Amino acid sequence: MRFRSWCAVMGLAALVLTSAAWWRGAEYDEQYTLFLTAGTPRPDWPETVFSAGMVAAAQTGHASLADIARDLRSTDVHPPLYFWAVVGWRAVFGPGLFAARMLSVLFGLVSLGLTGMIARRCGVRSATAMLLTLGCYGFVYTNAIARGFAPAEMLTLGGVALLLRRRPLLAGLCLGAACCCNYLAVFVAAAVIVAAGAWLAVPAAVPFLALDVWFFAAQHGARPGQFPPFAIWPSLLRLAKYQTASVFGGLPLYFDGVGRVVVEAIVGLVAVGMVVWLVRARPWRGGVAIRLVVAGAVAPPIGLLLLGFVFDNTPIELRYFSFGLPFVALLVAWASRPIARGKRNALILPIVLAVQFAGIAGLLLSPRTMQPYRVAAAEAAALVGDGVVLLPRGNDGVGIVGAFGIEAPPALPILLFRPTDSIAGRIRPYQRVVLALLPQDRDSIATIAGLHTVLSAPDWRRVATEPDVEVYERTGTEKRR
Repeated sequence: MRFRSWCAVMGLAALVLTSAAWWRGAEYDEQYTLFLTAGTPRPDWPETVFSAGMVAAAQTGHASLADIARDLRSTDVHPPLYFWAVVGWRAVFGPGLFAARMLSVLFGLVSLGLTGMIARRCGVRSATAMLLTLGCYGFVYTNAIARGFAPAEMLTLGGVALLLRRRPLLAGLCLGAACCCNYLAVFVAAAVIVAAGAWLAVPAAVPFLALDVWFFAAQHGARPGQFPPFAIWPSLLRLAKYQTASVFGGLPLYFDGVGRVVVEAIVGLVAVGMVVWLVRARPWRGGVAIRLVVAGAVAPPIGLLLLGFVFDNTPIELRYFSFGLPFVALLVAWASRPIARGKRNALILPIVLAVQFAGIAGLLLSPRTMQPYRVAAAEAAALVGDGVVLLPRGNDGVGIVGAFGIEAPPALPILLFRPTDSIAGRIRPYQRVVLALLPQDRDSIATIAGLHTVLSAPDWRRVATEPDVEVYERTGTEKRR
């Protein structure tokens, strides 16, 4: 690929990923990264009203590597390598969410460059493979949030590139390190090692895998009930849905009624057409390089299905497909070669790219693909007046409180609730309350139900409703008491 083309694609990628990191609101899971690396993995929030600025302040500390290891084993379900990297990054660039996201952006740019390198080994145009990768909704999403997907993807691609250069020991180090950023990287790591027959990579990965085992042994029961029980047909349907969404994005979400049905049908037809196109190209009959790409593309969905079967749950989410997306893009680029595609299929590549980048535009601009904390915080700030915001604490006081708090104005008054709290007594001093409708986990769902029960009593009346908040005031009778 010419240097000018490489610069153009990388420049576009830097713009897209940085824009996503800046424009998208705070997310539930990112708060675990911010609090953990600040040394407060489970903050002890006040039982009384406190200001939203206290949330951001709780994310400004600095944890040591040993603190991270201890806290991960006792409170979380992830390996340590990404969080250790964030500790060093925030020491230089600060503790904010955008700063942490920019580390993922950096990893994403390296991943894109590695995708171009692998494309050359497969005999396809690097620019095409890189654009198709950048068009994958799941790739942009996971490389613009403060979680461990981005470095795991980068290290996985680095491992594959090294396997293609016949450097199995270095490849094993990269693939092992990927698994130490995110456990789910093991699916692609195992698949490409087997496909390449590169058994020398295994001993190089063992130190990282041993570290994973040490962490996982302490963590495996930390989040019971996180996923629904396993059932084969619902799992297969969910697998197809999220694999498609990871490539093409959430276009149907931007429409309502008949429009949504039509767009779902269009995206489905494009997805089916792409799969048929790939199957007809028969990449598994190609050389070593493209066979490794096939292994990397199919490993995540197969691995997730097997994982669900073994543990009797359904661990199928859009972001979990991110490890295979560069390989899916490489397969499409390989099938689009002039010698492979034929005149009848010449339009498939531009159609795929057009649908992909429409999905990326929605990722950047549409609130429907974002978690609700930014919108809820803005609505609450506009309506609270001299009242207080009633916020569900959630399962552990991290995801909901963190995301809402850092999106809210620092002076916004917040009162947290658990499902078991005495709600009526705690809100008795207030004449006006804003209920944040953020049912994001088990405890928040129960808490909101309890708050609704109390606020539906005759001494309260609802005076305003927005998509993510409700405003209540005391009735005249109660005010005179």
